[in-house]
Amino acid sequence: MLKLKLDSSKFFKTKTLVFRSMLWLLVSSAALLFVPQPMLTALALDDILSANAHFVGLGLIVSVAYFFSLVLNFLLDEAIRYLSDKRMVETIEAKVQLLDPAERALLREFFIQGATILTLPKNELAVKSLVETCILEGLGNERHYAIQGPTADYKISMKARLYLNRDVLRLPSGAPSQEELQHLLKARPQFINGMVQPRKHAA
Repeated sequence: MLKLKLDSSKFFKTKTLVFRSMLWLLVSSAALLFVPQPMLTALALDDILSANAHFVGLGLIVSVAYFFSLVLNFLLDEAIRYLSDKRMVETIEAKVQLLDPAERALLREFFIQGATILTLPKNELAVKSLVETCILEGLGNERHYAIQGPTADYKISMKARLYLNRDVLRLPSGAPSQEELQHLLKARPQFINGMVQPRKHAA
């Protein structure tokens, strides 16, 4: 972990150094090429510029190309992020329309227990399906049990929360009656009592 942090810090410092060098090259090359001739003469730079004009021009081209590549990379990253978010939303929307009883019951637990994070069995089919369709988001904290199998912490993704309301999860609109409460308890996943642990105060 320490080595990874050191490598990241070294990479960031190198990137910053390259950026500053290219910025200096851009400004200095542009200044030499576009500054008025009388000023060059006054500064005694006209002879130096004449002798090294090709180097100055090359420096300007290289620095402009560098900053153009930065802008292009930024635009590409934004486009990829936009398409990824759009695909994720489409996946969530499609899945919300096709939730099976086990998946719906599992999602209800977040609302029933008032928990932001639940510890769930990783190998449970409903958990796997909801993770694959971007509705549940894994947070790590994995534990391994000989009998139960591995568990981990999960929360409902921010994008999925917009689509999971009482109607979708088939929760009562107000305080549940005794009959409705019994129905909800019967519909809970089989592993719920021994496996799910609420983490109400987690971020």
